[in-house]
Amino acid sequence: MHASSTRPLLIWDLPTRLFHWLLVISIVGCFVTIKAGGLWMDWHVRFGLLALGLLAFRLIWGLVGGYYSRFSHFLPNPSRSLRYLRDKPNLYPGHNPVGAWSVWIMLIVFGFQAVSGLFANDDIFTAGPLAYLSSDWSKTLTGLHKANEGIMLAIIGLHVLAIFLYRVLRGQKLTSVMVKGTMPVPAQAPLPASTDTWKTRLLALIIAALIAAGVYWLTGLAPTGGGMDDFM
Repeated sequence: MHASSTRPLLIWDLPTRLFHWLLVISIVGCFVTIKAGGLWMDWHVRFGLLALGLLAFRLIWGLVGGYYSRFSHFLPNPSRSLRYLRDKPNLYPGHNPVGAWSVWIMLIVFGFQAVSGLFANDDIFTAGPLAYLSSDWSKTLTGLHKANEGIMLAIIGLHVLAIFLYRVLRGQKLTSVMVKGTMPVPAQAPLPASTDTWKTRLLALIIAALIAAGVYWLTGLAPTGGGMDDFM
């Protein structure tokens, strides 16, 4: 595809790109701190709360964000996925029908990990802000929280492998698109661009601020001063 016959098409608005890379940081932070243990567990909780806030933002942004960021653009559809695998189009702005399944699975699995972390505790000195509500629920969700770690690693591995294969086999730089937000498309292709104006960014900032306030409120629900006895 010659440069003269293409134009840059905005796929990912700035809020979507910031969400993506901040989620990467939060997930990496969660894994590093849980392995480090000890005093790093406080940071594990912080990274987990960051992930929770980011995923809550993505759920809302999936309804009001840019064109390609909206859930309506990449709802999982078996027939559409099979057609995509059969035709193998070189150009597919946004999440392709197969990638849509991956995105939804990641949102569900990561979302469960973040929510279950609110109820988890290590029976020593670190506990989620909602662990005190029920010792039975806390024990159950702590076990599921730990078990889900392997599922997350498998999904992340497949995601990275898919990005690598698209780069090597199809020449598509998916990571670059998520950094810059744009991808080259045929100049005459009637493809809509995502909206990314100061108004949409202000809306994203307001949503993020409200979610941050909600997450901060959650952190204040846990009893203080009584140690793990308060959670039993």
